[in-house]
Amino acid sequence: MEYEFLRDLTGQVKVRMSMGHEAVGHWFNEEVQGDLALLAEVEAAAQHLKGSERQWQRVGHEYTLWMDAEEVMIRANQLAFDNEELEEGMNYYDEESLAFCGVEDFLVVIAAWRAFLQGH
Repeated sequence: MEYEFLRDLTGQVKVRMSMGHEAVGHWFNEEVQGDLALLAEVEAAAQHLKGSERQWQRVGHEYTLWMDAEEVMIRANQLAFDNEELEEGMNYYDEESLAFCGVEDFLVVIAAWRAFLQGH
């Protein structure tokens, strides 16, 4: 999972993620937006889940983060899309709306995000 942090014209930190992990970047850009308390909540949940069968989720405005002891899933809330509404032969494109990654990899991105925020 590759990523790059940058600041937009307004000074907001943005992250760009590699293909297949775009939803992770969207989660940071839409839900976190510099909210270090949210990142701490996710890190605490990851610690709580370690070695257990439990699951945890955080529903945001645009994206929901779901996590168990090994995996993180980030899904756009709009994915509750009824495929029957589509015309025949059409597919709903959701590659940028759903991503999976390991918990450890996700925690590395959180640490890098925090370091970027505090360093710039």
